[in-house]
Amino acid sequence: MAAATRGQPSSWRRDRTSSGNPGTTSGARADWGDPRYQAFALLRLAFTVAPIAFGLDKFFNIMVEWPTYLAPWINDIAPGSGQDFMYLVGAIEIVAGVAVAVKPRYGAYLVAAWLAGIVINLLTASGFYDIALRDFGLMLAALTLARLASVYDPPAKAAETERTHDRSPGQKVVGVL
Repeated sequence: MAAATRGQPSSWRRDRTSSGNPGTTSGARADWGDPRYQAFALLRLAFTVAPIAFGLDKFFNIMVEWPTYLAPWINDIAPGSGQDFMYLVGAIEIVAGVAVAVKPRYGAYLVAAWLAGIVINLLTASGFYDIALRDFGLMLAALTLARLASVYDPPAKAAETERTHDRSPGQKVVGVL
């Protein structure tokens, strides 16, 4: 690990843990002056807004006629019409976007897996290879968000533990999610 951080400022190594204790996973401090945090925030915004917007459009087909992109073999095994299947796809995309907004540490992996499925669909539907390549790049960006979220978004259990340790003895916890 020392070789991987050689040449990096000592603050970079410290930022990976909030308390300075190795193994602490409460997350790094949000600092808008830090390019790493800026990248995290931009990717989080993109992977919140895009899945929700595209998911909503699956119900209205304003941007594009979505069933056109459905591989014939998927259309054959999915119940109902291609548009019926797009309603399910849209709902899943909306949930994925909300998951990134709420907890990017986990939501980013959901979006990456979803994009992998889209890439497989597009590669098996002849003529959409350019879009498959674009979505492969988006999948890599979603995985990058997941890695950045491992630094800036504490695990669910660690965040809950941190909230309970931050209160004074005898203080009641009200409204903890």
